[in-house]
Amino acid sequence: MSLQDGMDALHLRMPERVPRTEYSVLGHAALLSRVTGIPVKPDSDIETWQKAQRAFLKAWNFDFMWNTDLANGELGEYYTDMGHAVYAADGSDFRQAGKSKFQDEEDVYNFDPWEALGVRDEKQYVEFLNRNYRNACAFYDDAVNMNGVYITCMSGLIDLLGWDMLLTAAGVDPKRFGDMANRYADWLMQLIRALAKCDSPVIMVHDDIVWTEGAFLHPDWYRKYVFPNYRRYMQPLLEAGKRVVFTSDGNYSQFINDIADCGFHGFVLEPDSDMAYIAEKYGKTHAFIGNADTRVLLFGSKEDIYREVKRCMDIGKNCPGFFLAVGNHIPANTPVDNALWYNEFYEQMAKR
Repeated sequence: MSLQDGMDALHLRMPERVPRTEYSVLGHAALLSRVTGIPVKPDSDIETWQKAQRAFLKAWNFDFMWNTDLANGELGEYYTDMGHAVYAADGSDFRQAGKSKFQDEEDVYNFDPWEALGVRDEKQYVEFLNRNYRNACAFYDDAVNMNGVYITCMSGLIDLLGWDMLLTAAGVDPKRFGDMANRYADWLMQLIRALAKCDSPVIMVHDDIVWTEGAFLHPDWYRKYVFPNYRRYMQPLLEAGKRVVFTSDGNYSQFINDIADCGFHGFVLEPDSDMAYIAEKYGKTHAFIGNADTRVLLFGSKEDIYREVKRCMDIGKNCPGFFLAVGNHIPANTPVDNALWYNEFYEQMAKR
């Protein structure tokens, strides 16, 4: 039922229950152990982890498996590692920030992605994407699986330049920075065409275009240099019959109309985006996924968690394409009882 419910929601054929997905929770060893009865620890072998993860996905009835295949590895030596805070239970994901390959804004303005990053073999990329899609379906086939791209326009520039260089170059000369952004977008089109030809019926397009407070560049800049490229990307994807979903961290409420106009079929939302507004305007025409707040699960009472699930359900339950999710992840430090209460309240309210 989960695969069917997920596809029905993406196609706006309202399923009898509100479908759901979650992020990062498959790394929560204590929760997986409690839910599945399979003892798993951070240092357990991969077979034990995978057995527990599959059992957990079934127990929590996932309908949608968020995924992007084309990520910062595509940038090679030009990838700027911005480091990573401790997030995993064992702290293994901590990294110090790296150094940008760009010395100053002139380096940015003169950057030629075709020369630096190269031309890609479309056939090889389609084979790579199809292999990943088959592997994902083999791991858990009772949910919507997908291929996708993480390094779309803005996220690609963030990973390419690093924050300091990006903000400097954008601030000093927005037009020359925009010209370089267009060159990068042209280079990325070869990967979009591969996505259009892959087997997955669903494509995820990820692009962190905002911060928690909203846009970090002038909104006019996005409308000149980002959204026109989205429209170009959508053309081959739509012609191929894909259902295309957009993800951005932060609060992108101010751009929801622009994004919808580009042709996306759905939106993945963190709690900062205004899901009530999105449901009111697009709840009958688009799918949307979110946007329970992980901070409630981390620090709230049982009653707080109930109210947060009810808030999301009150907004989305009458919309045919609504999926519930904790929009900003369920990390490994989430109290197990709090996560269980969250799931309990979801199950109580999921039936339409």
